[in-house]
Amino acid sequence: MADIPSPMNPVGWFEIYVTDMARARKFYEAVFGHPIESLPPMPSDPDMQMCMFPMSATATGTSGALVKHSKMKPGVGGTLVYFSCQDCALEAARVAAAGGTRTLPKMSIGEYGFIAMAQDTEGNLIGLHSQA
Repeated sequence: MADIPSPMNPVGWFEIYVTDMARARKFYEAVFGHPIESLPPMPSDPDMQMCMFPMSATATGTSGALVKHSKMKPGVGGTLVYFSCQDCALEAARVAAAGGTRTLPKMSIGEYGFIAMAQDTEGNLIGLHSQA
């Protein structure tokens, strides 16, 4: 029998594709209330722009980035990223003022907590998740 690796969260990174980096960055900073860091251009792909969400190597969960690239397009119907929140209703309430659209108000998902959904300024559908 093979050794079972230590438990870990299955997602290690995510990317949310955007067409207007400044607009997308402003939206996510307004909704979540913390700055997003610009990353230096990648020498191997100067067409790519990235702004990374905050991260801590000692915290649970994962981080990711907003990415602008000519070969990648934002929109509904792809991967859905859920952001962890203290109370997803608070972040959902900030969506419209930040230029997005709340598509599902806070609702219970039973023992797993609560979710809300929104569409960002780039057309991506995002999820918000909280235990309260």
